[in-house]
Amino acid sequence: MTRETTGPGSAAGGGAGTEVDVVVVGAGQAGLSGAYHLARAGIDHVVLDHAPRPGGAWQFRWPSLTYGKVHGMHALPGMELADADPLRPSSAVIGEYFTAYERRFRLDVRRPVHVTAVREGAGGRLRVESSAGVWSARALINATGTWDRPFWPRYPGQESFRGRQLHTANYPGPQAFAGTRVVVVGGGTSAVQHLLEIAQVAAATTWVTRRPPVFRDGSFGEAEGRAAVALVDERVRQGLPPQSVVSVTGLPLNEAVRDGIASGVLDRRPMFERITPTGVAWADGRQVEADVILWATGFRAAVDHLAPLRLREPGGGIRLDGTRAVSDERVHLVGYGPSASTVGANRAGGAAVREIRRLLDREAQDGAAESREALAPAGA
Repeated sequence: MTRETTGPGSAAGGGAGTEVDVVVVGAGQAGLSGAYHLARAGIDHVVLDHAPRPGGAWQFRWPSLTYGKVHGMHALPGMELADADPLRPSSAVIGEYFTAYERRFRLDVRRPVHVTAVREGAGGRLRVESSAGVWSARALINATGTWDRPFWPRYPGQESFRGRQLHTANYPGPQAFAGTRVVVVGGGTSAVQHLLEIAQVAAATTWVTRRPPVFRDGSFGEAEGRAAVALVDERVRQGLPPQSVVSVTGLPLNEAVRDGIASGVLDRRPMFERITPTGVAWADGRQVEADVILWATGFRAAVDHLAPLRLREPGGGIRLDGTRAVSDERVHLVGYGPSASTVGANRAGGAAVREIRRLLDREAQDGAAESREALAPAGA
């Protein structure tokens, strides 16, 4: 049960605030998993989600990304995703699934609520400031993912380009590129998917990456998955910014990718040196004319609202032990680093709640001990 509190500092500019045991920030796969486990544990919580509707970042995916093209969507805990039409947009399939999930388990998701800052509050609690007021929490599950922080590299001449520049986060689907010359920058799965679609309607496509792409032939089993996650986990434990799991697994060499390589669509060029008003240029004098530069250059963790807690290590990342921030045991990051996959997010939600329950139990025991000491007769 949430508790209304009043007084100086309980809300921005004074006024009412709300006390809960746990605030979950974000209602994607990781946030809903955390909320599910909190509800099962009987822990008082609220979920704050900035999106306009259920679906997490999936609701913003381009229409041509059908469910059949998604590289594995693990079901949320307690409810399977069954009989999904592989030809439907993934945004619709997963949006409907998340909507049904929130309803079935009666998850308390408030939206749209934009969390602006998390800082130290009164009495050892966390102060969560948002567009809908302030929550005072004993612990936090941060599940904000990466979609809100698209990474745009900077190159000389970028401002002079007279064509259109956009990022995967704003990719509208292939038809927007009909008849144009397109340079796609990036070596990940999204870049490959964009190229294979755009090449069917564009006048020309050019693929540019910083490093030669690594294609993975053959099966990718549980052992390989664990090894890939371990590499990402090691960076996080060192306090370095996380890499995506995909960055260490390589690109799957399926039939569509094989066709793209054979046709020359996936003929990668090294990174250009500069951008010109009409295209891109390399140091050796080569140039490619372009109407569009599509930056499929990935995303960064959306954790700026945690800055007041000073969780970042000198290496630039937030050091974790499991899901717990090493520098503040009240804060858990799920869907971050090694738990960024859908199955990883599920497991991380459960792991975070187990640790939070131990934290709350310990606080309750400490509080009870203090009360007994206060009531003990003098000299006893």
